[in-house]
Amino acid sequence: MTRNTTDDRGAATQARGTQPPMAVDPAPRVTGRDPDVTWAKPIDRLLMGEVPAEAINLNVTGKRLAGPLQGFGQLWQKTYRIRFEGVEPSPEEVVAVWKREFGSFWPDNAHFYGPFTEIAPGEVGLINNDVPGRQVLSTGVMVIYADDESFTFMTPEGHLFASWITFSAMRDEEGTTVAQVQALLRASDPIFELIMMLGGQGQENRHWEATLRNLAARFGATGTPTTEQICVDRRRQWRHAGNIRHNAAIRSGLWVMTHPKRMFRRSRS
Repeated sequence: MTRNTTDDRGAATQARGTQPPMAVDPAPRVTGRDPDVTWAKPIDRLLMGEVPAEAINLNVTGKRLAGPLQGFGQLWQKTYRIRFEGVEPSPEEVVAVWKREFGSFWPDNAHFYGPFTEIAPGEVGLINNDVPGRQVLSTGVMVIYADDESFTFMTPEGHLFASWITFSAMRDEEGTTVAQVQALLRASDPIFELIMMLGGQGQENRHWEATLRNLAARFGATGTPTTEQICVDRRRQWRHAGNIRHNAAIRSGLWVMTHPKRMFRRSRS
């Protein structure tokens, strides 16, 4: 189930150059937990560690983080949820498994190469997404926050989205455990914005809906994912149109064309 609404309040906020309204900010709420443990240390540029041999490691090392304020396209808040009907895992159990086995819940056309231990603040993960023509889009994310109830990624320059995305679990008013993915995002550049307009929105929704179904199935739960997407700011930030120079799809495509053998070595992580 998808609900599509438009909210013009974000436009005024962006015009003033301030942070988006808290009501649409998916970043984790500050709690009494030790920030030295739950938040990543400030960095200037990303550094990707060791990755499996079958992975293509591009567009991560040396890149800066880029949130929604640094993106180009319209600003969206997307919220995906699934209720764990029929089983009763605690939210902490769900998040622990989610962090430990994160990439295993993704659809078959997407590959996440995360830390070799567990998702933790400051860790960097590599993403390889299969695209038509035996091509691959290589990018990544950094974990900026993690505790027992949630964890948050931020994207680097060149990613499809300039975004924050938070993964969490909680109990609803009926006491049923609910897993949630919530993102505040803009397309990074004009090309990615065009892709969003031509079907990228639906593809992104299907990715996270499938992820939540797989996560629920891991616990033997039934339930149907729901999707809510709100356009917070319909304007495009033309001052960031130059982000196209970091475009991960262009850079990945050029790399694969100069390394043709890699086109036939894709395997499931």
